[in-house]
Amino acid sequence: MAGKLQLPPLQVLVVFEAAARHGNFTAAGNELGLSQPAVSQRIQLLENLLNAPLFERRHRGVQLTEAGSGLYQIVRASLNEISEQIERTRYQRSVLRIDTDMGFASYWLLPRMNALQALIPGVEVQVSTSPNDYNFRDSNAHLAIYFGAGNWPGTQAQRLFPESVIPVCNQSLAQEIGGNPTAQRLLDFPLLKLPETRPQRWLSWEDWFRHHQIRGQSHGASRTFNAYSLVIQAAIEGQGVALGWRPLVTPFLASGQLLQCGPEVRTERGYYLISASGKPLSAQQEKVRAWLLDEAWHFHLNHNPLPEYK
Repeated sequence: MAGKLQLPPLQVLVVFEAAARHGNFTAAGNELGLSQPAVSQRIQLLENLLNAPLFERRHRGVQLTEAGSGLYQIVRASLNEISEQIERTRYQRSVLRIDTDMGFASYWLLPRMNALQALIPGVEVQVSTSPNDYNFRDSNAHLAIYFGAGNWPGTQAQRLFPESVIPVCNQSLAQEIGGNPTAQRLLDFPLLKLPETRPQRWLSWEDWFRHHQIRGQSHGASRTFNAYSLVIQAAIEGQGVALGWRPLVTPFLASGQLLQCGPEVRTERGYYLISASGKPLSAQQEKVRAWLLDEAWHFHLNHNPLPEYK
């Protein structure tokens, strides 16, 4: 461990810097709100501590000695660094980071960003997305919203939304499929998919058909995309039938861009609000956590049950 620093009082160094910069004790005193004798007294104290003269006293001011000039360069640079760091700290914006996946960020969180920002004015909200499963050790987020079973070690997880999945397509394809279609009927149309994962992270078309006790193969040309936003866009353009996760597809159902074209399937998985279990949230983070839970509750209140598909 380093020893104790051998330094004179900071105020003495501030007075020395001002006197050296002005070349005049009176001008230094005017800047610092001190009298000329008070400045002279502090300079004398510093010279006694160093056992060396720092100024040559002249009739119309003072001039640094060689020892004084060397000390001034160091003191001036150090006080500048301290001042700049204080300014950076004073005006540094608070930051709140939320980690999630691209689908949730795009379709649920982004439309609510203005309301979130109004909740914590002056705080920079950073949203980071990843296609991978949540990893507590790799994340430096204050809060995270991820899809899974809610069992991430080292975290507290509260479910926002259960995994609630419905087939969706655009209006043109829905007319072709027909009203009140059976699960079997969808095998005749292109199925829009995400890549398979091991282990399977979310409901697949195979899972959906298995839930309805259907083992057949799709007769349409299925298409696989590496991002859920592409799956949804393909469905909007009528390229096939997609699995729609609530609440992600709810805005498209409300606008009529997508229609439900098959029965719902629910699982025990879902989107969870995650925070570190061993680290208490700040007041501002707790405020956001409560807001997210409240937003999810209002969503359930306003959107349950699902409308009948026809």
